[in-house]
Formats: sequence, structure tokens, C-alpha cells
Amino acid sequence: MVLISSGSFEMGDSKNEPDGLMENAQPVHVVDLNAFYIDITEVTVGEFKQFLLKSGYQYNGNWDNVNLCSPSDDHPMVYVNWNDAIAYAEWSGKRLPTEAEWEKAARGNLKGQRYVWGDELKFANHYANFNGKQGKDEWDQTTAPVASLSPNGYGLYDIVGNVSEWCVDSYSKDYYLDSPKKDPKGPASSPKGLRVTRGGAWLNCAYYLRVAYRSFNFPQVKNSYYGFRCVVGLP
Repeated sequence: MVLISSGSFEMGDSKNEPDGLMENAQPVHVVDLNAFYIDITEVTVGEFKQFLLKSGYQYNGNWDNVNLCSPSDDHPMVYVNWNDAIAYAEWSGKRLPTEAEWEKAARGNLKGQRYVWGDELKFANHYANFNGKQGKDEWDQTTAPVASLSPNGYGLYDIVGNVSEWCVDSYSKDYYLDSPKKDPKGPASSPKGLRVTRGGAWLNCAYYLRVAYRSFNFPQVKNSYYGFRCVVGLP
């Protein structure tokens, strides 16, 4: 795990993207977080198998589907819903990140940039496994083994691309309008029970790699591009 120091950062989309799809990531606002540790990589297939073996947790996913997208134990676990991710995190003595923790970690100490490496898309293939990349295209039909590409400024691998990562927060489109400055944990609930996902995935286009991009889904959804990583909070 990597320590993310306490302190403030600017959260949200500062680019005023013309497509309108970043409206839920506005306005930019200052968030102050306590220190926390975050996993260097996404939870792998092998790690999730150990969890199932040792905990007895009843996973109802289809392993044929998992193996199709993540064909070996060093690939990120996929076809996990929010509840599966919560169960793994609790078993391991960790938890899922808040959306704010995820974005601070993803930014890697860069301020106001569109991507985790800067503003220019041409560098994307060095950092992210995604649909439409050029050059590093060994994994155009699957996830990539974790830590196959370059890390961000905090040493985190695949924080964008590979799999989209569950956060603990409920989702609200307008949450940034009145979210607390200190350690925001998302709205108390979502009308439809929606949960936040972040980071884009292996079958997404480059648009979804934007560090401020917010997405969401129902907590029971499993698919080929949802995974997670965990955090440990500090007092």
C-alpha cells in the first residue's frame, strides 16, 4: 500500500469540457482529507480466490466470464459487484475508498490536470489499458496484468483504465454543489441505491480516463469491467 498524506486538493473538473458529460464533476471544490493508505494495484483474481477460500464467502459470479476477461491470477478481479467488494475489504481489514480519497490518490499530486499523467492524451498508452490505445496493445481483448504499465505520481498502477473501481459512496449528480469540505463520504443515500465507480476500464474509450470523470451503477451489478482496490484510514 501507499500512504497518501493528509491535506487538501482541488476535486472536480476544471476544464469545462464542451460535451457536457462532466457536469456532474462540477464545480471544482477544495476537499481536505485525513491521511490514508491505498492499494498499489487493483485486487487481483488470485487475491480474490484466496478470500473465497479462507472466508467461505458465497460468490455467485460466473468464473467462465471472469476467465474470459482476466485470464490469470495476476489480472484484476472482474465480475464483482459493490457488495462483493465490501465483503473482501472487510475480510482483509480494509475498506473501499471514498470518492474523494480515490480522486486525490488518482491525481498523484498533479493539480488541475485532465489525466493522471497530465493534459495530453498522447501519453495515455503508457499509463492505461483502454479501448483505442496505440502502441501498448497486447491486451486489446482483456484486462492487463496489474502493474503492467506506468504508475501515477503516487506509485499507483492502473488507477485509470483496466477496470473501473467501486467506491463506497452513494451517488448523487449534484453532490459537489454542497458536499462538505472535510472528508466527504458521499450523500447519505441515493434514490435508486446507486454507488460510485471511478477510473474507466479496458473496453472504454479515452474519454473515461479523465481523472474527474464520475460514473455509477446499482450495487448488485457485475460485469467485465468492474473491479476495486482498498484503503486503510488513519486517525
